[in-house]
Amino acid sequence: MATKIQVILLEDVAGQGRKGEIVTVSDGYAHNFLLKGKKGVLATPEELQKIENRKKKEAKKQEEERNKSLELKKLLESKVLNIPVKAGENGKLFGAITSKEIASQIKDELGLDIDKKKIEANIKNLGPDEVYIKLFTDVKAVIKVNVIAK
Repeated sequence: MATKIQVILLEDVAGQGRKGEIVTVSDGYAHNFLLKGKKGVLATPEELQKIENRKKKEAKKQEEERNKSLELKKLLESKVLNIPVKAGENGKLFGAITSKEIASQIKDELGLDIDKKKIEANIKNLGPDEVYIKLFTDVKAVIKVNVIAK
């Protein structure tokens, strides 16, 4: 009967698991494939502790990142962006306000670099409007934009 041992995967292995998972495999498979190919390490108490420490660091980093996003959300939602544009007589814009334009306006007015891909904008008329900015996985800021004619 083949003995089973626990291995911590260092990369995704088809049919076994994903990187960082602890899997129980046969002794021969572990030694001849996973360990020899540097796809895994034996699940010793030291290795398990390293993984636990790494997970704690990652969780702390995620929490700090989320807190920064919440502070940025408060700052953004407390401001109103004024965007001057060319418009027709009836208040229609020539084109639309793009996320790129909003990102550059945020940089000009607030000095913040926000990736245009995180901004959801579809403004086609003059006047007040709202724009959504995804700051973190579960943090979305709603900023007020006032589009004015030049």
